[in-house]
Amino acid sequence: MIKKAVIPIAGLGTRFLPLSKASPKELLPLVDKPEIQYIIEEIKNSGINDIIFVIRPKAKEVLNYFQKSPKLEKILKERKKENFLEEVKKLTEISKNTSFSWAVQKEPLGDGHAILQAKKLIGKDPFVVLFPDDIIDSKTPCLIQLEQVFKTCQKPVIALKKMPKEKLHRYGVVKVEKIANRIYKIKKIIEKPSPENAPSDLVVVGRYIHTPEVFQYLEKASPGRKGEIYMSEVLEKMLSDGKIIYGYEFEGEWLECGNKLDWLKSNFYLSLKHPKFGPELKKYIREIT
Repeated sequence: MIKKAVIPIAGLGTRFLPLSKASPKELLPLVDKPEIQYIIEEIKNSGINDIIFVIRPKAKEVLNYFQKSPKLEKILKERKKENFLEEVKKLTEISKNTSFSWAVQKEPLGDGHAILQAKKLIGKDPFVVLFPDDIIDSKTPCLIQLEQVFKTCQKPVIALKKMPKEKLHRYGVVKVEKIANRIYKIKKIIEKPSPENAPSDLVVVGRYIHTPEVFQYLEKASPGRKGEIYMSEVLEKMLSDGKIIYGYEFEGEWLECGNKLDWLKSNFYLSLKHPKFGPELKKYIREIT
């Protein structure tokens, strides 16, 4: 049903300075591959082959990463580096039958403004949005879980996750009406509330299914205090106009990568689960603690 995915990667990555001065944040490693590869794998495993990056002007490092490298493959083959050649070929498989395109966000004016730049490439189709800061480790891709809800309701669907009360002030928290197991009708979105003012323990995660109607709201949206257009404010406007938006509490582990500490924690989680590195790392941790 859903054929297009949008990935906004035009941010400056200031929380990762000086690392992000040398490398785009989305290309920082999580164990043995960059953050963005986890996102692309989730999209591909969900049956979506049309991927749109929203990038900074002239910043095509991510697109270059997924391009085929005949020269490198030839060198590895000549030097009989078959194990390394296999790793490079995995990227070729990911890119197979995939359409990569891009829209340019000339200035970092918020996540809502970034999504608006993809309007011409989306057309009249429903589409998904994924933020590279949010990696989800699950048996069933999070996008497929959201799409099961979308198939029934044909309305926007947002990924949700329960969080401890003391952490709610870091997120967008939703006021909801429960519809079925893990499915909610969203009534309100409150950005970074104090624990006593939080309407629930469900927070918004960086996975969305949108219908083209969202572009009408994005085009009319006024920049906030910081001169940026935020998706949460646009969704709140849609709700106030009586539009229906659903939330789904997905099954899986949410690995945050929005700042250095969360990124390090996510590296630990995935490293210890890794079939090749995990056993040795666990052994090493026991030796040094």
